[in-house]
Amino acid sequence: MSSDLEIIFQLALAAVIGLTLGFEREVMGKPAGMRTYALVTLGATLFTIVSKYGFSDGGGIVDSSRVAAQIVTGIGFLGAGIIIFKGTKVEGLTTASGLWVSAAIGMAIGTAMYSVAIAAAIIAFIVMVVMRRFDIEHWVRGKQ
Repeated sequence: MSSDLEIIFQLALAAVIGLTLGFEREVMGKPAGMRTYALVTLGATLFTIVSKYGFSDGGGIVDSSRVAAQIVTGIGFLGAGIIIFKGTKVEGLTTASGLWVSAAIGMAIGTAMYSVAIAAAIIAFIVMVVMRRFDIEHWVRGKQ
């Protein structure tokens, strides 16, 4: 089992990464911002840690992938609640997919895949911030 110190590190890292990803949504005025992203990443990390260590009976094999599968399902449900249809326009897809990615990052942290989690967070941040400038809708409608 991981030490309590490592688990605390994992939880803190998850919160920091979630806050960082949620910052972009916060700046854009979206309802799911820093707190939501931090809580999703933190929750996914904690569920992963608990599924990895919390259900062991000392000698038996535990299928921790069941909890991981339920995290994906739960975040899908949360994301579905964020997506809104306004006439022919769909809103909330970036926020929903960002939460989905932040949960995956939390799961990576919970399994101690730190470099993978940090790399994914950097890539997600680039996609959310840098790629916004290349959004075709803004180019077509003349917005910047």
